[in-house]
Amino acid sequence: MLAGLACISLALFNAVGAQQIWDVWETANDQSVLFERQFGDVPINFVSPGPTGDADIVVDDGSVFQDIDGFGAALTDSSAQILNDLKNQDSDAYWNLLGTLFNPADGAATAALSVIRVPLGASDFSPFLYSYCDQQDPSLSSFSLDAAPFYLWSTLADIQSAAQGQLKIFVAPWSAPAWMTEDGTMLGSTFDSQFTDIFAQYLFLSVQGFANKGFNVYAIAIQNEPENSNPTVPTMLLDPDTESAIASQLRSLLDNGGFGSTKIVSYEHNWDQAAFYPVTAVNDAPQAFAGASFHCYEGSVTDQMSFFDAEPGKELYFTECTGTIGSDWWEDIKWDTENLAIGALTYYARSVILWNIALDGNGNPKLPGGDSCQDGCRAVVTVNSDGSYQFNQEYYVLAHGSRAIVPKDSGGPFGQRIGVSVGGPLATKLQVGAYKTGRAASAGTDWNRYSLVVMNCSVQTTIEFRGQQATYNFPVGLTTLWWFAEN
Repeated sequence: MLAGLACISLALFNAVGAQQIWDVWETANDQSVLFERQFGDVPINFVSPGPTGDADIVVDDGSVFQDIDGFGAALTDSSAQILNDLKNQDSDAYWNLLGTLFNPADGAATAALSVIRVPLGASDFSPFLYSYCDQQDPSLSSFSLDAAPFYLWSTLADIQSAAQGQLKIFVAPWSAPAWMTEDGTMLGSTFDSQFTDIFAQYLFLSVQGFANKGFNVYAIAIQNEPENSNPTVPTMLLDPDTESAIASQLRSLLDNGGFGSTKIVSYEHNWDQAAFYPVTAVNDAPQAFAGASFHCYEGSVTDQMSFFDAEPGKELYFTECTGTIGSDWWEDIKWDTENLAIGALTYYARSVILWNIALDGNGNPKLPGGDSCQDGCRAVVTVNSDGSYQFNQEYYVLAHGSRAIVPKDSGGPFGQRIGVSVGGPLATKLQVGAYKTGRAASAGTDWNRYSLVVMNCSVQTTIEFRGQQATYNFPVGLTTLWWFAEN
């Protein structure tokens, strides 16, 4: 189903001395093509400008915005269980799946996912309720990450191996331990602020514990969805002032404990409160928080600008959205691309992370007794009981977005968003994101990669870049293409 490696030599670009598009990857709305490289005998050349197309994409590489950290999904306990079961059943299929998801090799027909999000303790996709310190123990002497199912850590290690050094790990608790809450439960209680310092220490021990297992935590949130309370699944109310107090303590512990590069992010909740909760928290502790992260379940992606406008020096992350079993394949592709793969980045997010990376065809397993995802949460990949698996629509959205910004060279930088606009009578038929990816010093070249992600109808389109013009007839579907040009 997926094409093989696309072996492109940069010498070709240097030889012609002009920009040419050889790499075009398509996913068609009718599923006849699924993230496949479109091979052609002749490249798409940038030439002297002529008449513009029905849609005219203007790329402005003089306007450079945020760095992009990558695309990915969550490794919940349930996802790890599903993947571990596959490994035990068919090891070759397991490693092929991880390779298709995470292998970053340049030109490969893989998603090259580079971000994984891991709950700290139980979530609504866990086999049982647990924290890393279930007994009341203010000294945290009984703290242990081994409270989690063993297969979480083995699967995370395999993913880290498949990602070949490019994996960034985001973590967040769904609740503090029950004894740190007002009602003595992880199921829909409220954090008890008398445990502020102890919870900060708990989070520090989590980061330290990950490191001891061989995993560097890139970013940690104080609490997942701090305004969500559900008595059937791990959730916990946490007000922004208390969140900022915890973050201040945690920042000091991380800095003094050798984890100064680990970022702390605020909020981890829906777009609709972007102007309120995270702004309050970040203003209370500006030195502690790197920024804030957002989910898709209420509000609009444009709400991210409320936070950006209030805190222009802080970072934004998009960290959760899930598909629903039985929804329309192409409508999902369109929504996820417009709002996440292109939209979240357009509104300054540095990441696009979806919910479960793998589940079965019914959106299971889930926490016994939990009532979340009543309509069935669809994972990025569905793994069947016979060891077969299929990539869902979320996979293709992630793959198209990720391939536009992953490093061109081993050890090279990730992409940056750059300026782009669309004109012409059919401009509204396209959604476009544009990105620039620099080169590693070892590459010995200053020819950057310039990429477009385009969600499109069938439109004859011109692409303008540095006074030159290329023409391409975008089919109905999702397209990622790129070319190289001197820095």
